[in-house]
Amino acid sequence: MARDNAWCAPAEDDGAESDQQQQQQPLILERVEKEAGKDCRSAALHRLRKHCSCTSEKAKSKVLDFFPIVRWLPRYQLRDWILGDAMSGLIVGILLVPQSIAYSLLASQDPIYGLYTSFFSAIIYAVLGTSRHISVGIFGVLCLLVGQVVDRELALAGYLTESGIGSGISSNDSAVLLAGQGNGSVVLVCDRSCYAITVGATVTFTAGVYQVLMGLFQVGFVSVYLSDSLLSGFATGASLTILTSQVKYLLGLKLPRPQGWFTLCKTWYSLLVNLGSTNVCDLVTSLVCLLVLIPTKELNDRFKAKLKAPIPFELFVVIIATLASHFGHFDTAYGSSVAGVIPTGFLAPQLPLWSLIPNVAVDAFSIAIVGFAITVSLSEMFAKKHGYAVDANQEMYAIGFCNILPSFFRCFTTSAALTKTLVKESTGCQTQVSGLVSALVLLLVLLVIAPLFYSLQKCVLAVIIVVNLRGALRKFADVPRMWRVNRVDASIWLVTMATSSLVNTELGLLVGVLASAFCVLGRTQRVRVCELGRAAAREHYEDLTSYRGLRTHPGVAVFRYEAPIYYANQSLFKKSLYDRVGLDPVKEKTRRLKFKKKTSEQEEEVADVTYRKPEKDEATAAATVTLDEKSRRSVRSVVIDCSAILFLDTAGVNALKEVRKDYEDLGVTVVLAQCHTSVREALERGGYCPDAGEDHGGERRLVFFTIADAVRYVQNLSAANGDCDTKC
Repeated sequence: MARDNAWCAPAEDDGAESDQQQQQQPLILERVEKEAGKDCRSAALHRLRKHCSCTSEKAKSKVLDFFPIVRWLPRYQLRDWILGDAMSGLIVGILLVPQSIAYSLLASQDPIYGLYTSFFSAIIYAVLGTSRHISVGIFGVLCLLVGQVVDRELALAGYLTESGIGSGISSNDSAVLLAGQGNGSVVLVCDRSCYAITVGATVTFTAGVYQVLMGLFQVGFVSVYLSDSLLSGFATGASLTILTSQVKYLLGLKLPRPQGWFTLCKTWYSLLVNLGSTNVCDLVTSLVCLLVLIPTKELNDRFKAKLKAPIPFELFVVIIATLASHFGHFDTAYGSSVAGVIPTGFLAPQLPLWSLIPNVAVDAFSIAIVGFAITVSLSEMFAKKHGYAVDANQEMYAIGFCNILPSFFRCFTTSAALTKTLVKESTGCQTQVSGLVSALVLLLVLLVIAPLFYSLQKCVLAVIIVVNLRGALRKFADVPRMWRVNRVDASIWLVTMATSSLVNTELGLLVGVLASAFCVLGRTQRVRVCELGRAAAREHYEDLTSYRGLRTHPGVAVFRYEAPIYYANQSLFKKSLYDRVGLDPVKEKTRRLKFKKKTSEQEEEVADVTYRKPEKDEATAAATVTLDEKSRRSVRSVVIDCSAILFLDTAGVNALKEVRKDYEDLGVTVVLAQCHTSVREALERGGYCPDAGEDHGGERRLVFFTIADAVRYVQNLSAANGDCDTKC
């Protein structure tokens, strides 16, 4: 260790000094000398040994980390946990049945594929996930994103409407040739439903690969850049798009989903144009279901503290509506759209359509980011609430494989779902055994019950989706409160929501990220230098405009800049500091040079009349300079409190050097105080401090550990130079 003379004054250890004399000595700290080359070399070797070595214990730990169920299942407390897990799993499984069928509609898929998706994702996350409470399955925003890609690819393939009519060919006759699918076959014929799930599965596979790759490269930290206001605004904007997309089912209209930007406006225009073709049967059914579900869901929310489990009104509505449609022959008598044939069992695995991946790669990336961000944010929220930890990178693996593996079984993208997670938590969930119980309920539906939903009207499924959007749409009522709490966060929410709903859903996420980044940068641009004053009772300095009773030191001004100083704001820092000091050294030097030049020109005049007139002008100019100098504060020393400066880049160090040099040319001393270690190191590397011996016998100081030490130093320096008016 070595004492750093560039940062503080040397102190003599004299036991005879009084307490007052000791208080006058600057704070002394000894810096630990670091061997940069050795540290880098040892750190690199340590990382290589950590990641490249292989032992039996390390291999076992890696396997246990990758399959968390192997860790917690042997320690499962059967008597204490099984009842809560079974109850929560059963209830969530029952809720998943109508929601899986409904959200298949949003993803432009047949109902059976929604059941497949919920079944496989529940099992895979139970094996690979680190959260004990979240429910992974179908999520409305992701279904919307997948459905937009599916509809776009269907339109490109010739399927223009949901009935499969494309280019004048009926859905039974229209087909797409898929190359390289199946064993021993070069080409398979795929109808509209087959091609829709092929596109959905390919998007899901690609998104899962992205998520697994992000886990391999340890980029789970990216979730911290997606703020709560951003995700909330994105979800609300997407909810408006979802609501708009379901109106055509509520009215019984068969309209193609618009593609490209401004889909919300295009959809409403199409709805208004075709309003006269409304199916009265679907409209009446939708209104009745809405009148039933909205009040009952509100009752569930109001009495959730008293109810051991929420009442599955959605399932009751689905059962009653299916029976009414079946016995009333709504599909044949009134032309109502129904779910149709829902097969039982499972289909043979199928590979994704490799040739389609380039078309959906960009869409899959945004889907992967949204799915991961939602899953990690919910996992961390419930882990913090219940006192355990989750691994963000393992969550990336888990949600990635929840997309990759089910994609071979004709499933679409999944993530954590807030509503079902809240239900699991409120009904006593303790572990992911509840997810396995939910999978058993779905398995029963897939093997036995699914065909019974043949007559279920699509408008009923649309009602279920719309009713479940209540939570996201309620965010609009919170906008005034958000604006009062933090206008920046509220602005991010509004920009993200408006872009997601009015322009494009994927673009809304990008715009939200950019808006958040610009807001962070903007906060560093709007910071102003504040002048500090000393408290009367102790050596503590605060903003003069924020607190009463603070006093300043004659001839010494103390300032604080509450932001990093880097290339983007270094000029703003200098401008703000010069304004607060009341003396711009650059302008002052320019004015003095002009005055000097004007004086020399006047002295060159030889005529007596001409010579005496400039003397008057010179006196007037000198009086002006004197008047300007007297109108300013008499500042001979400036102390900059750097406690709020988190880092400096090269431009920031140069800015501080320029400030010091420019003021020293005018006879004003500039010193720094309370610098963080990283800031001091940046100053050292940037050559901020001159070599020892430059001034005052090698004892010139520019940086101090406390403001009080800096103030005393400049006061003593001024006193030594005969500037008695700066003494306290």
